Amino acid sequence: MKQNIAIVMGGYSSEVHISLKSGNVVYNHLNKDKYNVYRVLILKEKWVVLDHNEKEYPIDKNDFSFIYKNAKVTFDCVFNAIHGAPGENGQLLAYFNLINIKHTSAPFYQMALTFNKRDTLSAVKAYGIQTATSIYINKGDFIDIDAIVKKVGLPCFIKPNNAGSSYGISKAHTKEAILPAIETAFKEDSEILIESFLDGTEVSVGVIQYQGKVKVLPITEIVSENDFFDYEAKYQGKSQEITPARISSIQEAKVIAVAKKVYTILNMRGFSRSEYIFVNDEPYFLEMNTVPGLTEESILPQQAQAAGITLAALFENAITTALKN
Repeated sequence: MKQNIAIVMGGYSSEVHISLKSGNVVYNHLNKDKYNVYRVLILKEKWVVLDHNEKEYPIDKNDFSFIYKNAKVTFDCVFNAIHGAPGENGQLLAYFNLINIKHTSAPFYQMALTFNKRDTLSAVKAYGIQTATSIYINKGDFIDIDAIVKKVGLPCFIKPNNAGSSYGISKAHTKEAILPAIETAFKEDSEILIESFLDGTEVSVGVIQYQGKVKVLPITEIVSENDFFDYEAKYQGKSQEITPARISSIQEAKVIAVAKKVYTILNMRGFSRSEYIFVNDEPYFLEMNTVPGLTEESILPQQAQAAGITLAALFENAITTALKN
């Protein structure tokens, strides 16, 4: 009997349209001869299953089921393709845990931890992982621009603490630019992080569970046409993503070891893609994405294909791994 797989997509954040692209790519590549695959749109106003004609069938939140042709359909596994809340921050996964449905992401606590940039940095620094100097600010806190500059220097990055896809991130080159950048970040989140600028080669490292082992994928070098790897650079072709990265064998060995260590100490499962910047050959950890983009053009699928893993194999492996966990 074929297993029923729900691909959850959409979400409650600014990343809805990116999630829809990722979810549809997963839907198109999963083996329909092996699985009954359903797209589940999760929005604040509705949770619905979409059929091939885009007809909607409401989800019963009591057990995450729906009625199709007068029969109740339940799911064996959920493929999580929601970037941001509630898929990437652990909320939805805690719900699946409560109703005993397996899913392709890490446990809900790990997802919540890694979605919070400050807490992730605190966790990895305890294990000796190098990071940028940072300041954390809650909305309503007194903002001392001089103290910020004294600690992190200029230029510096201002970013929402709980957001993805570079929404709300700014690079401030002057003291005068910091306050407007803070206001921009607060539009996305009530908590923000201000970090020192690290001058060096930026790389993106995918780490996944594959065939029962933790696997570091070929490394991607990020070369942005803009001032940094912002939304335009990520999604509107304003960057070069070079896989494998043009880094030395020493740099490669170091970042592979650090990326695997970070994945392990954070007790991750499923997909992850983390960013690092090299400073004097040492990789500095920036952040981790636990629901990275999954379109054909996205970085992690590019890395998988460079490793000889097709999208169909990548997505099926996520499901088989989840069902075994």
